[in-house]
Amino acid sequence: MTNRKVEYWVIPPKSDAEFVAQMEAVLDVYTQPYDPAHPVICMDEQPVQFQREVRAPHPATLEHGKRVDYEYERAGTASLFMFAEPLAGWRRVRVRPKRKKVDWAEEVADLLEGRYRDCKRVQLVCDILNTHTRGAFYAAFEPERARALVRRIEFCYTPKHGSWLNIAENELSAMTRQCCHGRRFADIESLRAETAAWASDVNERQRGVEWQMQIDDARSKLTSGYPKIVA
Repeated sequence: MTNRKVEYWVIPPKSDAEFVAQMEAVLDVYTQPYDPAHPVICMDEQPVQFQREVRAPHPATLEHGKRVDYEYERAGTASLFMFAEPLAGWRRVRVRPKRKKVDWAEEVADLLEGRYRDCKRVQLVCDILNTHTRGAFYAAFEPERARALVRRIEFCYTPKHGSWLNIAENELSAMTRQCCHGRRFADIESLRAETAAWASDVNERQRGVEWQMQIDDARSKLTSGYPKIVA
């Protein structure tokens, strides 16, 4: 019997006009030159499982690396929120106990009223989720403040099966590999400290994002996604 390796990757839908329309909208945003007064911000999120050690790990020695018992105790969950401004080479990671509309709205509001307070408008690239809506701001704030925030946001949603178009998803993946992989976090405070340190280190090095895929590339390589027009 032959074992075959299974590769997992995103398969774009075939002949889907809505998919390609939204894909091109996102790609068009990424071609815009850097404008600090009208920045492009990408955001993504993911859950995290806290794991508390049942037995104290053995520290590393000259003969052995650090040894951790395979057994652990589940200690609840949290959500990671990744915000990235690709052309500025800036990221921010926030950790919250929950991932509700109010949590998302509060995080976006903190950016609009903090780092981007002098920007008349921002373009926000994010996935289509029931928490990423204009109504989330009205669930979190009084109408006057909610409306003032919503008026400053140009939403650009990635299409279904198109989360790979979100640069923040790539940043979140990099952060997970570089900061969280193979480690156990017992509580939200330790996770916040480590992810904040990661973001600070990356931002100091000003590692920008050079997005390669353009609309012309999509039209030539993802031809199955575009409807066939019959004259």
